[in-house]
Amino acid sequence: MAIKLYNTLSRTKEEFVPLKTGQVGMYTCGPTVYDYAHIGNLRTYIFEDVLRRALEYNGLQVNQVMNITDVGHLESDADSGEDKMEKGSRRTGKTAWEIAEEYTQAFKKDLRDLNIQEPHIWCKATDHIKEQVETIRCIEEKGYTYRTSDGIYFDTAKLKKYGVLTKIVVQDLMAGVRIEMGEKKHPTDFALWKFSPEGTQRQMEWESPWGKGFPGWHIECSAMAAKYLGPLFDIHCGGEDAIAVHHTNEIAQTQACHGTNLANYWLHGYFLQLGQEKMAKSSGEFLILQTLMDKGYDPLAYRYFCFTGHYRSQLSFTYESLTAAQRALENLRAEVKKLDPTLDPSPDGKGEDGYKKKFLAAINDDLNMPQVLAIVWDLLKDNSLDAAQKLGLIKDFDRVLGLKLTESAGESAIPKEIADMIQKRQEARTAKNWAESDRLRDEIAKLSFMVEDGPKGQTVRPKKFGE
Repeated sequence: MAIKLYNTLSRTKEEFVPLKTGQVGMYTCGPTVYDYAHIGNLRTYIFEDVLRRALEYNGLQVNQVMNITDVGHLESDADSGEDKMEKGSRRTGKTAWEIAEEYTQAFKKDLRDLNIQEPHIWCKATDHIKEQVETIRCIEEKGYTYRTSDGIYFDTAKLKKYGVLTKIVVQDLMAGVRIEMGEKKHPTDFALWKFSPEGTQRQMEWESPWGKGFPGWHIECSAMAAKYLGPLFDIHCGGEDAIAVHHTNEIAQTQACHGTNLANYWLHGYFLQLGQEKMAKSSGEFLILQTLMDKGYDPLAYRYFCFTGHYRSQLSFTYESLTAAQRALENLRAEVKKLDPTLDPSPDGKGEDGYKKKFLAAINDDLNMPQVLAIVWDLLKDNSLDAAQKLGLIKDFDRVLGLKLTESAGESAIPKEIADMIQKRQEARTAKNWAESDRLRDEIAKLSFMVEDGPKGQTVRPKKFGE
């Protein structure tokens, strides 16, 4: 069955045909690690995870690369303002290197909590300065750069195909727009390399053929994607806010250096709305996943919530809608738990085949996850299927859903961290240190588990929603 994906490059839903039979190269834009990822950001990573899982479900071998932006992303996409890492350093009192590591680890924890598969290759901007310098030199040699007082810029007017994602016509825009640091020839021109301000020393700066400084935001993705996937690969993903500037400029750099659009398919996840506004770090008003977890929500309930809307449609977040998703997930788990986990869960009959075809048709139709959820509920209510058939289908479909549904068919594993705390609490109880015992019980509760004391000792279970 053909996989159809909406390609921003063509503005149409296209059949996906990989460059190499059976293999997919996929680059997903990662976080700028100056602060926590908010749940709007995480909606995009959930969509990308489902894309990867769907491709793998179809038997394709995916090689996923994700960057970590730890230098070069300025406050404004127009190459003005302070580097976000330097700003984060000033806000926290930590070094730029320390906050990059702290928020990188926080982001990876978010991925684990949401059951998002880690990419096969992580690549940090600061680990690839050499590759970025080489790419800038390639662009320079092709005649697409010019120098200003504050950096080396890409001359977009010289690139005939500039703006293929947004259909920009550079000549129609006003030239000579003044920016905070230096002047650009055209408003769409962008920095490839920024010079360190005279008389100051940045925490992150390097020597280059043009002077001491740091790379622009866009060059890192072009350079690292080409290094790990080649100058033309299959799929490039990101949020819809990356279309107009970041991804447009990634393509421009690669067109200038390699003569390609970098990727054949460009996919973008749409915003999460909070009230009437999109959720954004720049506003200072954003929710992080840990906040939801602290309120008692299962992180996979947020994953379920994201499936209630198509990735190419804006989704409005409210606690009421998240609570509904939590209840739906709990009900789904309860239905799965009724199935006998000792049965052979291998679907091979006619009934299962019909559901598998429906499921495959839904995920291959540009990742129609609302339809997938409807199919899952339909099969659980279908009395023509026995428990073994249902369990087999749920297990099979969860390869894409990633909701860990079949884990609820048996006993859930207690994380080692919780098990260690239970052991320490038992030692405190044996020593009649009731204060320490109560403290550990409260700490375990903060990690979404409940400890109950009975005649046979302690028992531990995951918290129910609302406890």
